[in-house]
Amino acid sequence: MHWILCVAYFAVLLLLAMYGLHRSHLVLTCLRLRKKMAALKDGVPALPENVSADDVPHVTIQLPLYNEATVAHRLLDHVAKIDYPREKLEIQVLDDSTDETRGIVRAHVEALRETGLDIVYIHRVDRTGYKAGALDAGLKVAKGELVGIFDADFLPQPDFLRRLVPHFDDAKVGMVQARWGHLNRDHSLLTRVQALMLDGHHLVENRARHAAGWLFNFSGTGGMWRKDAIEDAGGWQHDTITEDLDLSYRAQMKGWKFVYREDVVTPAELPEDVSAFRAQQFRWAKGTVQVCRKLMKRTLSSDLTLSQRVEAFFHMTPHFAYPLMVVLSVLLLPALILMPATNPQTMLLIDLPLCIGTTGSLAAFYAMAEAAQGRRRVEALKQLPALLAVGAGLAPHLTKAVVEGLSQMAGEFVRTPKAGEKKSRYHARADLPLTEIALCALSLGSVAASIQTGHWFATPFAMLFTFGYGYVASLVMSEQAARRRAQAALPAGSVELDSVPPPAIVDAEASESEELAA
Repeated sequence: MHWILCVAYFAVLLLLAMYGLHRSHLVLTCLRLRKKMAALKDGVPALPENVSADDVPHVTIQLPLYNEATVAHRLLDHVAKIDYPREKLEIQVLDDSTDETRGIVRAHVEALRETGLDIVYIHRVDRTGYKAGALDAGLKVAKGELVGIFDADFLPQPDFLRRLVPHFDDAKVGMVQARWGHLNRDHSLLTRVQALMLDGHHLVENRARHAAGWLFNFSGTGGMWRKDAIEDAGGWQHDTITEDLDLSYRAQMKGWKFVYREDVVTPAELPEDVSAFRAQQFRWAKGTVQVCRKLMKRTLSSDLTLSQRVEAFFHMTPHFAYPLMVVLSVLLLPALILMPATNPQTMLLIDLPLCIGTTGSLAAFYAMAEAAQGRRRVEALKQLPALLAVGAGLAPHLTKAVVEGLSQMAGEFVRTPKAGEKKSRYHARADLPLTEIALCALSLGSVAASIQTGHWFATPFAMLFTFGYGYVASLVMSEQAARRRAQAALPAGSVELDSVPPPAIVDAEASESEELAA
């Protein structure tokens, strides 16, 4: 039993350390290619402010919406201010909403159209394909040869097109991705952790992959596509719920080049409650696993270089770390009780390298992300314990996402609720966090056992697991209690928005063909 436990425990640690070493590899790649990244950061010259319509390609901006009453007007106002010749700019509002968002957006579109803006409202009578289906429906009637995409919580800046469009002078460029900014980074510990996670993705992963010539992905929003690249790659497909990652790999394997612009930033809203954050992360985890099932074999057997294929493997499998974390937290208590405490020499030879491999790489990874945007590295180090704890707290929920991704393709695209100016307008559903509560109790036992048995290296990890599971569980329960109180305060017979499924047929005013014609 001791040997089985020992092998299982260290196997999990080694697998987690493998992903840690990969993060270290990305950091070293950024350092090795820093001169190239500096040159890429300068990009290509932006279009002049008064550029002639004859000198630029036609661009369509797609705005996929679903029940976004709190943020839709803000998005439309920002898009209307984009600096680009009006003769060559089309805006498509792809609204699948089932609530009053339809009326709000229709009225706003009409008002903007009266100013001379070429803006169309497209409403589907069902959500077939969800976001991918909406983008595909709009693409079929799009006027532009280039397509920009923004989710409802993004605020595109006026110079977005002038800075990104010149990249498409290279006929091989299929997509240009800009960096995400964070409107509410400092709202809470949860939003600060989210901002750091996303900065790591954009300012370490994307920069390293772009500079090294590896494959990276369109982030679903805040970027531009060449219409021909989308069609050549097989178009938007909805057999996974991360259609952006899916299309990105298919396009790059077709030979299209991707460009990352870290200096072009589009601010966006981070989820402010843990239920919305968990729903977002669940979708990303499940969808990434689905893309892995769909494309991993094709990617590894393609004519990509060895380094491109190795990086693609790590790119499509990071969420498998979550079930490993759950297994580690379960094994920790029996391991501490049954395995003798190691002597100082063994700690230095085995435990310390494993600790550095799993956590030291995270420190370097996120410190680089902070430094890349002019922030102090120490700020990342201060938030690292909270980031590790939140990651641990999400592990049970995302383990379920990994299992679902392995067992089923497609599924419902559950959009992330946006708060906007009305903080209680939309909510994500969440189950009672029984698994997190049980794992919190188990990890608390591991803290006590590590101190009792002298496993000093295990103590901080056990404490992080305890805090992470407990923190996420307490946030979920407090949000559920707040929602019950709000529901109780509503008039009898009313229901809170998002508490019931939307109707299947959502538009009695016009048929789909009439909307497309409009």
